[in-house]
Amino acid sequence: MKPVWIVDDDASIRWVLEKALLKAEIACRLFGNADDVMRALPTERPQVLVSDIRMPGESGLALLEHVKGLYPQLPVIIMTGFSDLDSAVSAFQGGAFEYLTKPFDVDEAIALIRRAIRESRPSESSPLEKADQPPEMLGQAPAMQEVFRAIGRLSQSSATVLITGESGTGKELVATALHRHSPRAALPFVALNTAAIPHDLLESELFGHERGSFTGAQAQRRGRFEQAEGGTLFLDEIGDMPLDLQTRLLRVLSDGHFYRVGGHQPLRANVRVIAATHQNLEQRVAEGRFREDLFHRLHVIRLRLPPLRERREDIPELVRFFLGRSATSLGVEVKQLSPEAIALVAVQPFPGNVRQLENLCHWLSVMAPSQWVEAQDLPPEMRPPAEGLGAQQGHGSQDHGSQPVGMAVMPGMLPKVESNLPSAKPAIHEASLAPEWSELLSRAVSASFSGQPDEAVAPAGRMSEWSRTFEQVVFGAALKHTRGRRIEAAHLLGVGRNTITRKILELGLEDVGPDRSVVRGLFKPARHPVHPGGSALAEGLLAQENMVDAQAQVSPKAGLSVIPPAKE
Repeated sequence: MKPVWIVDDDASIRWVLEKALLKAEIACRLFGNADDVMRALPTERPQVLVSDIRMPGESGLALLEHVKGLYPQLPVIIMTGFSDLDSAVSAFQGGAFEYLTKPFDVDEAIALIRRAIRESRPSESSPLEKADQPPEMLGQAPAMQEVFRAIGRLSQSSATVLITGESGTGKELVATALHRHSPRAALPFVALNTAAIPHDLLESELFGHERGSFTGAQAQRRGRFEQAEGGTLFLDEIGDMPLDLQTRLLRVLSDGHFYRVGGHQPLRANVRVIAATHQNLEQRVAEGRFREDLFHRLHVIRLRLPPLRERREDIPELVRFFLGRSATSLGVEVKQLSPEAIALVAVQPFPGNVRQLENLCHWLSVMAPSQWVEAQDLPPEMRPPAEGLGAQQGHGSQDHGSQPVGMAVMPGMLPKVESNLPSAKPAIHEASLAPEWSELLSRAVSASFSGQPDEAVAPAGRMSEWSRTFEQVVFGAALKHTRGRRIEAAHLLGVGRNTITRKILELGLEDVGPDRSVVRGLFKPARHPVHPGGSALAEGLLAQENMVDAQAQVSPKAGLSVIPPAKE
């Protein structure tokens, strides 16, 4: 048996494959460049040729073209560490047996070589792609490599293709690549988003109309099928197409003929249809919202595009690509992300997929303050928690006055509130304010129940007094926060203007303003005996009100906007 030829400028790759082939009892010969292989080919012929793409001297694609010119049946396996779409398509168009992405599993590579030994596939050679063209699509993730392989295999076909995937995964980009690498590449590529066209106009958009066929049709119009004659028609969001138009589209796909709106002469459609959707068409068929026969007409070749969360290893490369493209379009220097920033970006959920990542890179090109983008330069929703914030949560009190001016008080940064209950703990010390407030209230009420005999105060009187105290504190705090502006206080509390006016009169808050003495005066001895729980409750609520009110004391010059008083 003739040996397998391994061509790679990386000695470690040659060494690994040589050892694996010898272990598999397959003879091999090693080459460090394509030029040596071309000199040996006229007198020798390998059983299988395994070649890298990018090497000093002639590239692997040039070697592939040369080999196919001499031995069209010789299986050639292309290896590359640069997994871009152009390389994959060029390899398949040039007649490659398979496309192997580095790093690869050695056992899988040996299995592939064994299969290549058993089989051969004739293929026409094709011109090389320009090496300096930017890649159409990027991705080293296995799911994207499958997409690249499919596009390569479809490069000599005009079969109907259905592309599925979430919004923002690049369905139109794949459709464009399918057209560009097809026999129809020199003819038109026409795209139509069927969900963006009103129902009444979609039929005319697709098939055109005759003059006078409906109100406003003052001239004959060619539809998208005629515009794409000989080329490719891309129908995006096909799942949203109305049922009646699905019937007409099915007829075109079945016999290749259609009529303009208002027309009587059948027109021939020589068009390759590529459809795409983010919806589950099988489910829509089951629900009766999509024709089953049309689904099967479209489902000749199906390509599923993975969401970005399934190809996170591609994010760093995509970020570099999009940052470069944004810099070119904006005429600025290319930004670079620090390792910490790229690590944060790589774990984001990205529900908008690649489109959302591209928008992020454009945002960074515009908004990042320097060429080196740190984690804190990312958009606010992606930034890590402020340094030192965690250390302040659940520990000793912090000086409220040392906080940067204009910075909102976050839960966990508030000072501790001490209760006068014997076993009381700091009222606020965790990251969530609501549970601590509830806990304080619960402890105060429980202490009140156990601290006095039941006959001391009637339950109705106790509840009434607590309710009044609570409303006094809440409404008083809101009025102080707004410096007595009732409409703003009502807006903060989510109540109507009439409600807050009535409560001001009922609770005696007419004079509440920025002066704290009014709120402190709310906690006066009640008509009933004051219980320990009631005192703790009053002090605790007052302390929380004081913390909120401290925000209002910051000078407007520190960066806080001041709303002018509302006229009442």
